[in-house]
Amino acid sequence: MKPLASFSRRDFLKTAGAATLSALAAGYPRAIFAKDDAEPKLKATADTVIVLWMGGGMAHTETFDPKRYTPFEPGIPSEKVLSTFPSIDTVVDNIKFSKGLEKTARVMDRGTLIRTYTAGDLGFILHSRHQYHWHTGYAPPQTVAAPHLGAIIARTLGPLNPAVPAFINIGQRFDVGEGEELKAFTTAGFLGSEFGPFNIPFPDEAAESVRPPGGMTPGRFEDRNKFYKKLLAASPVGEHGSDYQKESLLRSLDNAHRLLSSPAAKAFDLSLEPLENIRKYSPTYQPGRRFDAAQDRFGAKYEEQMVGRFGLGCLLARRLAEVGARFIEVTTEYIPFLNWDTHENGHTRLVAMKQQIDGPLSQLVLDLEERGLLDRTLVVLASEFSRDLMMEGKPDKLVKDQVEVPEVIQELKHYGMHRHFTDAGCVLLFGGGIKKGYLHGLTADERPCKTLKDRVIIEDLHASIFHALGISPKLAYEIEKRPFYVTRDGEGKPIPALFA
Repeated sequence: MKPLASFSRRDFLKTAGAATLSALAAGYPRAIFAKDDAEPKLKATADTVIVLWMGGGMAHTETFDPKRYTPFEPGIPSEKVLSTFPSIDTVVDNIKFSKGLEKTARVMDRGTLIRTYTAGDLGFILHSRHQYHWHTGYAPPQTVAAPHLGAIIARTLGPLNPAVPAFINIGQRFDVGEGEELKAFTTAGFLGSEFGPFNIPFPDEAAESVRPPGGMTPGRFEDRNKFYKKLLAASPVGEHGSDYQKESLLRSLDNAHRLLSSPAAKAFDLSLEPLENIRKYSPTYQPGRRFDAAQDRFGAKYEEQMVGRFGLGCLLARRLAEVGARFIEVTTEYIPFLNWDTHENGHTRLVAMKQQIDGPLSQLVLDLEERGLLDRTLVVLASEFSRDLMMEGKPDKLVKDQVEVPEVIQELKHYGMHRHFTDAGCVLLFGGGIKKGYLHGLTADERPCKTLKDRVIIEDLHASIFHALGISPKLAYEIEKRPFYVTRDGEGKPIPALFA
């Protein structure tokens, strides 16, 4: 195997492809437990999880862990810049955010802020590999197709509403940027197709995903569905994987068909939401307007529409939680060099990113609370790692710099956090039994702004999410005659301090 430091995107895709083939050949994944944890009876504090994914690397010092502010002026030494935004107060006395997150600051008394999430040491930093690690709990490459966190929850707990997909993924396209790499973990892996994600790239078009294709009569659609299932059932052994994988695919078709005729399908139709509610999440929303994919790379139009797109995703997540979705992920969308992936113009870009998340995040918390859902819904805002202006990796495990940083900043495009920092990062948690108004962890006030106290790693963060749902972190699924634990080697430990 290649050393991690030289692991490329091509290597990642090759190993992910091999793992997918292995998953197709896999049989029934039987749930088992470690000997010292024989199916413990945990009391769940949450029924639903909503992950708000800040793909691309959200800088902690520019968002929820502000440091000393240095305003822009030509001639600033780069090493002096820790935060490019001044700090603001929140409703919790000992917690400050950075400017641009005023609405979220007003709901911080409903949640917990972790400031010391530490990303894994995966060698040369590739976003897709760290996102794989965050979403599965395992560092790639793996010899089996590791299931996404949402698939594990869907398989273990089953749906809250049989007509609603248990795992719904909102806002990420797979035909742009590193789409193939993202597909490697946005899957149920060896657990089977029925537990995989229901993907909705554009939330304002979600209603179209639960209707027959345009121009097709219900009768013709029903006939086509029956014919496809007949072909699948009659396919030669191995063509669609093992018998278990084929049966899982057939069940996923049944699930999708059930949704089409269910009253729950209305939850996908944002046009049924009052316009004043839509504009609380998406102030730029205009009925009938569609996101213009041609603007992906350039221009203010892209930034403006992305504000609306993520907001609509959060509104859709609220509607889906109301009808019984089990796990929902909403992303700001990861595309290399866009959104949170700030390789230059970091300050300017974060102004736009904060506009994108601040209103929708706070409104989601308030709406869930108003509807009596927040206590049983765990909302998690996270990113694969943080960023720093000077440091790539960790202070004690530096990796090759990927961004040139001038010693002295003369232009605004160099003002911001452009390198990948993995020794501290922020995670926000609301609802689902989590403490209110709580701050977890401490980071250094001067560079390197690393973790000093109460470090949180992915195994323990996942274990805490599972704990809230009543799932043991020592649960495993037997695949290829060996256990695959829901936290790495069953070693994840819930963090008691996070829970009320």
